[in-house]
Amino acid sequence: MATWKTLLLQDSASPLMEQLSFFHDHTLMILVIITVLVGQLMITLFFNKFIHRFLLEGQTIEIVWTILPAVTLIFIALPSLRLIYILDEVNNPLLTIKSIGHQWYWSYEYSDFKNIEFDSYMIPSNSLKPFHFRLLEVDNRMVVPYETQIRLLVTAADVIHSWTIPSLGVKIDATPGRLNQVSFAFNRTGLFYGQCSEICGANHSFMPIVIESISPKYFMKWVYESSET
Repeated sequence: MATWKTLLLQDSASPLMEQLSFFHDHTLMILVIITVLVGQLMITLFFNKFIHRFLLEGQTIEIVWTILPAVTLIFIALPSLRLIYILDEVNNPLLTIKSIGHQWYWSYEYSDFKNIEFDSYMIPSNSLKPFHFRLLEVDNRMVVPYETQIRLLVTAADVIHSWTIPSLGVKIDATPGRLNQVSFAFNRTGLFYGQCSEICGANHSFMPIVIESISPKYFMKWVYESSET
């Protein structure tokens, strides 16, 4: 069972990831139909005894096998273009967070509040607790409220990094001297893990990302306590 789960997408935690999962299933179904059809035609060609030594052209069949792939590509392209537009849209964010990639850790700044800035380092293996995930747990998690539109500004201080949360459907490059932005919203609470997806140096695999999604009520409490400290 665990082997099969590694071949699937992570459970979605945002409307964006749900749309990505729907598009994945839509495209996979089209590919399965094409594979079955082509396989059936090849088997038929191998085992039938119908031949035509003097056949030079077949305009009808050539028209059909040119139009059908074009129609198929349209059925894939239209949902894909719609999804690209949705992923790129930043619509009325209620919270803005800035993430800065360093070698090899992340820094977070909550621009809408005063004095909320912190670094997020991976917890070493010798300091892990039994309920922690090795190479994925951090000392300071990025805390956000669920069902809230969040804008994330991403940049880097040294080399190119990539801020990625698979279950969120977000992957955006952190480029030195450039601000990239992405918008997302969680539809449930929980802990969500990701890693830098750019080869940024020797310790590239040791700068994980952890987001803690909580209710807006507890988020405001966390903001108040973080501002005091």
